[in-house]
Amino acid sequence: MNSLFQSEPIILHLPDAAIIYYPNFFQKKEADKIFAELSTKIPWQQDEIMVYGKKYLQPRLTALYGNEEKPYSYSNIKMQPHPWNLILHKIKIYVESASDTTFTSVLLNYYRDGKDSNGWHADNEKELGTNPIIASVSFGAERVFQMKHNSILNLTQNIVLEHGSLLLMKGTTQHCWKHQIPKTRKPIGERINLTFRLIQ
Repeated sequence: MNSLFQSEPIILHLPDAAIIYYPNFFQKKEADKIFAELSTKIPWQQDEIMVYGKKYLQPRLTALYGNEEKPYSYSNIKMQPHPWNLILHKIKIYVESASDTTFTSVLLNYYRDGKDSNGWHADNEKELGTNPIIASVSFGAERVFQMKHNSILNLTQNIVLEHGSLLLMKGTTQHCWKHQIPKTRKPIGERINLTFRLIQ
């Protein structure tokens, strides 16, 4: 697996945030292989979420892997982790090297088409601690990653997350910004996203 620093990192200069983007963290050939393996070998699930008192299926598939059977909770969903498999462990090593961080879990999201999405939120759950570092790796179809500041009106940022890319979010990003992957009516292929986290 050949990955690190295939392109120069892009530093986003945004207030109250520390964000670095690596467009080609994994070379295309390697990213293609990883996507094929993850799409077929991960035990994907589709959980229910509660919205205004009604239950709906999440508009994407998910899976959680991690250390020591530590669960992860978000949006009233509590997920139990699978033990690390070989491919995720290898990706984890590369991501940890780039971010200088040791991660304990990874949340996987499978966007099957443009109808699948992830609404406005921040990765600021208490088990992630203060100023969490989130490392987001993307494989498959490009999707727009939208950000908006919590208190500075009309301050937004869009990032196109490319196949094989790595996005690092650090500092106060999760406290001061929200992000989403919106739905799109454009014909679009499948995408798998891995968000590595350190659960305290």
